[in-house]
Amino acid sequence: MTTTNTLPAAAAGTWKLGSFEVNRLGYGAMRLMSTTDGGIRDRETSIAVLRRAVELGVNHIDTAAFYFFGPRSANELINRALAPYGDDLVITTKVGPGRDFEGAFHTARPDQLRAQVEENLRQLGLDHLDVVNYRIGQALDRGTGSLAEGFGALAELREAGMIRELGISNIGPEHLTEALAIAPVVCVQNQYGLTARREDDELVRLCAEHGIAFVPFFAVASGSAEETRVAEVARRHDATPAQVRLAWTLHQGPHVLAIPGTGDLAHLEQNVAAATLELTEGDLKTLDGAA
Repeated sequence: MTTTNTLPAAAAGTWKLGSFEVNRLGYGAMRLMSTTDGGIRDRETSIAVLRRAVELGVNHIDTAAFYFFGPRSANELINRALAPYGDDLVITTKVGPGRDFEGAFHTARPDQLRAQVEENLRQLGLDHLDVVNYRIGQALDRGTGSLAEGFGALAELREAGMIRELGISNIGPEHLTEALAIAPVVCVQNQYGLTARREDDELVRLCAEHGIAFVPFFAVASGSAEETRVAEVARRHDATPAQVRLAWTLHQGPHVLAIPGTGDLAHLEQNVAAATLELTEGDLKTLDGAA
């Protein structure tokens, strides 16, 4: 899919999350609340980052109710910065994990998922959620076992009109097959990148076969020895290593999206500019050696 939009985030084209069309270069809100040294980010800076992202053409924002740090909540910041929301803005959230007020994680039972959906609705100021990912597993450990009961509960909320589209996160190929037997799946969100979780290469291809978006998180994970190859490609294009990693991600298929996160305006603009970076076959061969 392509787009005629000339905004930077539209340079890599678009993809459909079910009924929603989004630019393939989006924004992840997880890093919005804290600074790199572990401090609490200035609230007005976070609001400015969100507004600038939309100005640059970002129309897909990934968030969650458990994205909070100290007094900062990603959902509250999104609501404050962007409501009333534009018609083309798609907000994707996730349920399954939860956190108490002290920050400790827990996993919601299937009968607790409705409360998590309602929490996201309340914080974002919405009467329905565009896309909800059902995330399984703990931290970065790949989820195991059946997701049928939890995903089925969300499918019922979709039928009730609280959710428009459904996705799954932190999953293996068997989970995708299981979910598709219950309800349509518009996206799969897993950790994946040039040098991270490359065992999911096959899952990326499987998503393409089904017309499902693959939306990796932590795609800009840093490395060590492989940085030499990434830096070599970055020099060829007068780009940053992070931009090269994002461009590589987008080159994995038209159904692959990117949701880099930052709370820094300069980094935001660099990330969005990665949508314009076209890697050559030679670049990709060089980067393949880093994988």
